Amino acid sequence: MTPDLPSPDAPLKIGTRGSPLALAQANETRDRLAQAFNLPHEAFTIVVIKTTGDRIIDRPLKEIGGKGLFTREIEEQLLSGGIDIAVHSMKDMPVLQPDGLTLDTYLPREDVRDAFISPTHSGIAELASGAVVGTSSLRRRAQLLHRRPDLQVVEFRGNMQTRLKKLDDGVASCTFLAMAGLNRMKMDDVPKTAIDTTEMLPAVAQGAIGIERRLNDGRTAQMLAAIHDRPTGQRLAAERAFLATLDGSCETPIAGLAELDGDTLHLRGEVLRPDGSAAHSGHRSGPISDGASMGSDLAQELLTRAGPGFFDWHTGAPKV
Repeated sequence: MTPDLPSPDAPLKIGTRGSPLALAQANETRDRLAQAFNLPHEAFTIVVIKTTGDRIIDRPLKEIGGKGLFTREIEEQLLSGGIDIAVHSMKDMPVLQPDGLTLDTYLPREDVRDAFISPTHSGIAELASGAVVGTSSLRRRAQLLHRRPDLQVVEFRGNMQTRLKKLDDGVASCTFLAMAGLNRMKMDDVPKTAIDTTEMLPAVAQGAIGIERRLNDGRTAQMLAAIHDRPTGQRLAAERAFLATLDGSCETPIAGLAELDGDTLHLRGEVLRPDGSAAHSGHRSGPISDGASMGSDLAQELLTRAGPGFFDWHTGAPKV
């Protein structure tokens, strides 16, 4: 059955953060829906919602509340009917959604790798001892210090443009961004080198766009089903089960990546102390249908190996 489609007179309202990357993701969602149902762009309205995480850029996320800071206000608008769907970067999403909301639509996943950004170097190995590195990611910070404890890591908050300006100003020798964001923004002029996932395992769900809706909104559910990418959903089922079992947040350095090979899913995961002093990693392989159980099982293994109190540890990075 064809859903009651939106029109220029009654558009579908798409909620998003206001950063250039968030807007690019919202536009991609609009374009895919318009194409799937042969609708004009005017049948959709993009609604920009400023979140707490966007307003506070002078402190690490772990000090002000974690991942929900980028979703709370958007989800409030979704629940109240101010918007019809919400478009999110999945690596920013908590593993649980508020009552009445569901997250079951994913667009095709982009490049999952991290990007090393520097006008003068092409990789971590080239950095001099004691070099200053800027990142807002606790995961990247822990991974860097685990491999290169000689580096000085400073806090880099803000959108891509803000971080790149800090680099141009000489605040740090390099920084890190997601390849997916750079690709979606078509930022070909940024001095970047993709980092292999064997060198730096990415954040859970990195490179994936998720679309959240009201649980009781059948019309929207039918529309979103037309643009859902099943392989991305299969991969994220394993990764987010891994994250959920670890009770992951922005206070916990966690990395995870699921990849498909025919009917087999391969999952790798890593947990680290925030100062990089210890890390535990592991992997699972099995049928795609077992992805979620493999994610939970791998997480339990790493929790056992890490021992009690592994995550009860906090540290701060200098802010710039």
